[in-house]
Amino acid sequence: MNTPRILNNKLFLYLTEFFAGMSVMAVELGASRLLAPYFSSSQIVWTIIIGTIMIAMALGNIFGGRSADKNPDPGRLYKRILAAALWIAAIPVVGKYMILGISALLIFSVNSNFLMIAAFAACMVIFVFPLFLLGTVTPSLAKYSVGNLEESGKVVGNLGAFNTVGSIIGTFVPTFVTIPSVGTSVTFLIFAGILLTLAIVYFVSGKRSGSEENIAHNRGADNKEITKMKKFGMVKITVSILFYAACCALGYSDHFAFWETNLAYEGESVYNYLQVKENNRNVILSTNVLFGVQSVYVKNQGLTGMYYDYAMAAPLMVGDKKPEDCEVLILGMGTGTYATQCRKYFGDMAVEGVEIDDRITELARKYFYLPEDVQVTTYDGRAFLNAVNRKYDVIMVDAYQDITIPFQMSSVEFFTLVREHLTENGVMVVNMNMRGSNEGNINQYLADTIASVFGEVYTVDVKGSTNRELFASNQPGMLSRLEENRQKISDRELYAMMEQTASALIGYEPGNYVFTDDKAPVELLGMQVIDEIIKDEVSYYKEIYEAQGLEGLLNAF
Repeated sequence: MNTPRILNNKLFLYLTEFFAGMSVMAVELGASRLLAPYFSSSQIVWTIIIGTIMIAMALGNIFGGRSADKNPDPGRLYKRILAAALWIAAIPVVGKYMILGISALLIFSVNSNFLMIAAFAACMVIFVFPLFLLGTVTPSLAKYSVGNLEESGKVVGNLGAFNTVGSIIGTFVPTFVTIPSVGTSVTFLIFAGILLTLAIVYFVSGKRSGSEENIAHNRGADNKEITKMKKFGMVKITVSILFYAACCALGYSDHFAFWETNLAYEGESVYNYLQVKENNRNVILSTNVLFGVQSVYVKNQGLTGMYYDYAMAAPLMVGDKKPEDCEVLILGMGTGTYATQCRKYFGDMAVEGVEIDDRITELARKYFYLPEDVQVTTYDGRAFLNAVNRKYDVIMVDAYQDITIPFQMSSVEFFTLVREHLTENGVMVVNMNMRGSNEGNINQYLADTIASVFGEVYTVDVKGSTNRELFASNQPGMLSRLEENRQKISDRELYAMMEQTASALIGYEPGNYVFTDDKAPVELLGMQVIDEIIKDEVSYYKEIYEAQGLEGLLNAF
């Protein structure tokens, strides 16, 4: 076999290994961002992504090694790289539609663990094939690179080093450069373009068709047939370039919620997919396409009708201090809904927040009218408490999103840290956003954990939602203090809200379900509650589908 001239220098083979490793990691990180708006970015989803990619890579390693032994033609490898590039380029165009299509099919056939199964199915369908193809690179290149046994260890070691360095760069560049600056879709297109360029360079350098022409010549093919093969090869390259260009034109978008037409903002940060929706009454921030409202601003500056209203009881529970004199800390500031409401109803009180995503803080200033004098620190909530010595009268913990619950902010060690940063009569309020019904559900774990740290714990279910607010303190007179301060409220809307809250508060009887830093399976427990919620939501449509079929279901919408 005559080797194409470009492969005579092993540098091109090493670069192939480098860019293949880089692209695998970039696709993995891109996969997490593509799935996150629909399935969250929990540890479970990450586990599914990593597991799926490892399966694809393992199968690719096996196939690549056997293929190289059976037919040591480098052209076959670069055709696989070309196919992987085109598949990855198509992901921004069709990926989100495939996710929703898979979810729609499964939601009527899966009775439990819907999010887990749907995420796994989407990962398998979208990402296994291109990563399987990239998995063939290393064993194939080892076959083409090793000239003799004396240098085999050196060559394989160099290939491994180039792959590893490429993987390192492919980890950092998407996370800190491309995804925050140009988005997930363009990130896929960038790395698809790198792989496409790599394959095209191979095919147009030296002998265009590589060993295919040589094989044809050896079997007696005439010049006309060989010329025809060359032309066909150029047609494939041209079609590939045109296909990639079409994907760039159609896939250049960060619009995950493609059915929405009135979004004020849609984009991505290092931590989140972000969506701002505005209507005549509200401005809403969501970090998930399919469900969840993270923050809301009411244009008439009234109450939100959400859990923030119930949490307004916390400053009224603080002993020996007027609500307007309280110092409030919000862990999980979001766009500042709670801060804005506290300022509106309790006067110019001291409020500061901690928010890990600075892009959300920017949106808070631009779309949600968060006052400039409300300080927001860009930091992890627990790390912030470890770094400051101040004490607060109210600490609100609002860092839980759907099943994305940071375990380090749900443990007994964390709530002990919160208690240490409260004044003697201070109150902690926690928004628990998934109200479960089964024994040992995530809210029971959180409440038991908090009750192991605080002497007084009360809960109230938020009407019309799955949220539950929890109030905790070590002062015994929380409820009497609330009632005393409630009577002094002049605003009729707030007075009625606090009356509703006070009448619904229930003293919590603790059990033995406790989270610790060492053991806090928040993702699994959260997934169970989400599963219950989804089953309840779709049960009505399942009944229609079973009785009337697809036509009845379409009519129901």
